[in-house]
Amino acid sequence: MHSNILITGAAGYMYDLRSDREFADFLISNNALIAKDNISAAVRSEEQAKALSNLGINVLQLDLTDENAVIESLLRYDISIVIHCASSINSDLALNLITALGKQREASRRQTYFIHTSGLSAFYEKTGWPQGETKDTGPVFDVEKRLADSFPIRKTDVAVIEHAKARGVVSFIVIPSTVYGKGSGEWNKLSVVLPVYIQASIAQRAVYKFSDNTKVSGVHISDLTALYGRIVQKILQNEPLPSGTEGYYFALAHDLIWWQVLDELAITLNARGLATTPDTSIWSSDEAAAEAMGVPVQFVQPLWNSGENIACEKPYVIGWKPVWDKEAFLQSINDEIQAVLELNKAKSSLIDSLFESARK
Repeated sequence: MHSNILITGAAGYMYDLRSDREFADFLISNNALIAKDNISAAVRSEEQAKALSNLGINVLQLDLTDENAVIESLLRYDISIVIHCASSINSDLALNLITALGKQREASRRQTYFIHTSGLSAFYEKTGWPQGETKDTGPVFDVEKRLADSFPIRKTDVAVIEHAKARGVVSFIVIPSTVYGKGSGEWNKLSVVLPVYIQASIAQRAVYKFSDNTKVSGVHISDLTALYGRIVQKILQNEPLPSGTEGYYFALAHDLIWWQVLDELAITLNARGLATTPDTSIWSSDEAAAEAMGVPVQFVQPLWNSGENIACEKPYVIGWKPVWDKEAFLQSINDEIQAVLELNKAKSSLIDSLFESARK
């Protein structure tokens, strides 16, 4: 099956998630049915479009808030698969794309697919998710729908699944964990969660941690990219794949213990002369942490002091095999610091979207 693919948020890191070159190259090298001509990348600005123009793929400067423009573009470029990485919070962007895919399905009489990038914070107890273990083979959608109004990412997930069903579009939800690794993209090469923490630590010349020693999950950018690639492969090969209310794919490659990560960060920053001590201290308050990291205070705990209790099988069942583990990550802390020093900060709209959500 030959299909044209649109990647939104293509100038970014997949909302912490992707490198455009890595992803395009992965799709091409692992799928005989895909050539660069089959891939289009949607960006917001002319500057981003120029940055991506040397990838050899189609670059569309597209306003995803304009439903008519989105429909026109998907029909013009005969798009049947959308990988949506632009926002996990703004549901309007996703719904416009799904509406356009529904129009494309009607016009082409071929099935269309929507792969949505969500956020793991939707499944944290501190954002209202129920206590206890959640299995990705269980009623995840039912719980998320019941709690949709209590957290914006959950609300968007539910809207995506329901609107896709109504439009006859097959949907998938990919949920990244804490993403690390320097991307090879043309525009944004940094994720957000870890680089923001490193930036704050360098600015204060000290590493602070929360009083809870929280266990989270992590995934390297290359392993996350591979998960998207596996889903696309299955689609192109017409192989059965859980979708819709059953189509949750948690990208949890390995555990991370925050205190262990931050202890290693403090030691490494101190060795480089970027922190005055190799020891960590406790944040005096969430407000102090929010000011240091430049985010609304209500998002401090979900981003940096919350963990999930998810048992995931589906990514592995479809053949996902992450390469990076906890030990490899801890050994790469110096590389994470160097990437922040070289690139300063992520060219991401995530922080802006958090402030926008906080104002609502």
